[in-house]
Amino acid sequence: MIDRVEISILLDYYGELLTEKQQKIMNLYYNEDFSLSEIAELNKTSRQAIYDAIKRCYKQLLTYENKLGLMESNFALTEKKKLILEKLSSIKSLNKDDLNLVVKDIEDILEDL
Repeated sequence: MIDRVEISILLDYYGELLTEKQQKIMNLYYNEDFSLSEIAELNKTSRQAIYDAIKRCYKQLLTYENKLGLMESNFALTEKKKLILEKLSSIKSLNKDDLNLVVKDIEDILEDL
């Protein structure tokens, strides 16, 4: 199973695709750290029903990510931005030939985006 942080991130991306009740349950469990019993009490239902709802929502979120890939794309973009920033910070101490190589690397990364 994916760790809690990843599920919380998936909720940020795809939470709006869940029903209001599902959003509330998932938010309480993953973001507010409520127990199954506490959520069941708030929803006037059983602990098992909450557990089942969380499992269903978890599978839905994974399906959305597998089909749309928003989280993975965002992480890839973040890594590329970091790489560009690293290359830009190294420019200060370079001679002209090395500078041209770094500029070419940056152009290649940007074309990839």
